[in-house]
Amino acid sequence: MTEPKFNADSVPVLALGYRFQWEPAQDCYVLLYPEGMVKLNPAAGEILKRISEKKQTVGELIAELKAAFNGADLDDDVYQFLEEAHDNDWIRAE
Repeated sequence: MTEPKFNADSVPVLALGYRFQWEPAQDCYVLLYPEGMVKLNPAAGEILKRISEKKQTVGELIAELKAAFNGADLDDDVYQFLEEAHDNDWIRAE
């Protein structure tokens, strides 16, 4: 089993070459990069929006999401997304 790339004290940031934005034509958040665009589902958009707006730890990010979504238990989902986003080279740990 591989070590997780993120823990509560990690600070995720967008990888170089990626830009996060709302795309009205797609009616969703997207990640733009030189070779194209990734359309994001609403959950991914909420996580990446917070990552792109300010530097914060994963623990702070999860606390902010819980506050925004009525205390939902989403720790595992956030960590899973961060691992997948890292594996896709969208984000890195600073």
